[in-house]
Amino acid sequence: MTIAAEEGQRGPTVPDGAADAPERPAAQQMTTTAWVALGAVYFVWGSTYLAIRYAIESIPPLSSAALRFTLAGLVLLTFLAIRRGPSALRVTRGQLASAALIGTLLLLGGNGFVVLSEQYIPSGTSALLVASVPLWIVVWRAVAKDRPTVKTLVGVLIGFAGLVVLMRPGGGGAHNYVLGVVLVLIASVSWAFGSVASKAWLTPPKDVFVASAYQMVFGGIGCAIAAALHGEHFDPGAITGTSVWATLYLVGAGSLVAFSSYVWLLKNAPISTVATYAYVNPVVAVALGALFLSETITTAVVVGGLIVVLGVAVVIATERR
Repeated sequence: MTIAAEEGQRGPTVPDGAADAPERPAAQQMTTTAWVALGAVYFVWGSTYLAIRYAIESIPPLSSAALRFTLAGLVLLTFLAIRRGPSALRVTRGQLASAALIGTLLLLGGNGFVVLSEQYIPSGTSALLVASVPLWIVVWRAVAKDRPTVKTLVGVLIGFAGLVVLMRPGGGGAHNYVLGVVLVLIASVSWAFGSVASKAWLTPPKDVFVASAYQMVFGGIGCAIAAALHGEHFDPGAITGTSVWATLYLVGAGSLVAFSSYVWLLKNAPISTVATYAYVNPVVAVALGALFLSETITTAVVVGGLIVVLGVAVVIATERR
């Protein structure tokens, strides 16, 4: 998740950026650099669902998330301190508190629950459910008294119909599957709330990279505390090479490269083009899950996924106008 949106431009609130970021000037064009950056967002973020499955092969879920985000945050803080000087990391207490809360909502409540869900449901199904984040953002914006249009509400209803289909696995309906779906839905609601709260009620650091670094550190700490409360036992000696490489990929490619590319795209490419990541990520995740994990693509997954993506497309198209 993947790890967003970004959104607006205050931190890793990604889906919000797609559904809620301001429209860029029409004169902006997709350069070669922009296409490369968009490709990173398309495929790297889509591949993180597969990487998560490999990471939790020998690392407890929440411990894996804690390791990923803490390392990524510390790396980014170190880079910023070297590149800009230690003074660049100075923030007010209010900004630090906001970063801590946003990081907890996005990375513990959002990504942490996605990681937990992949113990019970296919990585591709998890990605399709996460694609509903723009729909939940509309719901939270309504709570914040930002009333959506009728067309936006229609898109939300279409998307939620797709979620209902995804909750009915073909030939299954096992308790663990339902639990996994519920975990992803909680994650999506938390991510959406964090995205909206970061713009409507909270005051994170103004610099997006500084904000993201602090959010990742606090999110990682939150995941570590949750892992302890969840009773996870982290045994470094039991970690497989596969899990190590998957974690490094999530830290470097997922939490640093792809997110940095997304932030750059928000400033240098048409938002209508950038927002298409919401359609591509689930496709990439489903394809990789089927190819490397032999995950079954059921009729429910195909139909439900298409309905969710259609609903998201209606919301994004309406919000863009």
